[in-house]
Amino acid sequence: MITIAAFVISLAAGQPAHAASPDACALLSDADIHAALGEDVRARTPATQPAGSLLMAQCYFGAASARSVSLSVAARAASGPPSLTPREYWRRQFHADDRRRKKRDAGGEGGARPIAGIGDEAYWSGNRIAGALYVLSGETFIRVSVGGLTAEQERIGTSKRLAQAAMARLEK
Repeated sequence: MITIAAFVISLAAGQPAHAASPDACALLSDADIHAALGEDVRARTPATQPAGSLLMAQCYFGAASARSVSLSVAARAASGPPSLTPREYWRRQFHADDRRRKKRDAGGEGGARPIAGIGDEAYWSGNRIAGALYVLSGETFIRVSVGGLTAEQERIGTSKRLAQAAMARLEK
């Protein structure tokens, strides 16, 4: 999880703004968030971050308590270097050769676990404290992270339901 986030951040360093990206805040409704967290949305904080030839559109959905949802959408930028598509980024992160995977695992990070039943592919990357669900569909992928839930299986299930709702709106 740290490797994936660090890679996206390193791509973004010093890059100029690119074309418009998907509106991550529009991909989940207040009802989606309420169903997931059991609380109303108190804040939606959007952000867009260029990441090389990708655009990362993000939205933080905050509730009154410590519960929250973070949704990111990776899409290909309309301008800039065409060297890395979201699908290629995905392949590099989740289908690394055995040598890279062993090196990453030796560094203390657990590997991403496949999650069935959503998108073209999906992986959970995390530990007992925090994690995120990554879902690939076509040439786009999303990242969903739920804060304030302590049980990992609950975080995975909630993230999966939110990802399904977001992907349905994204694909329209």
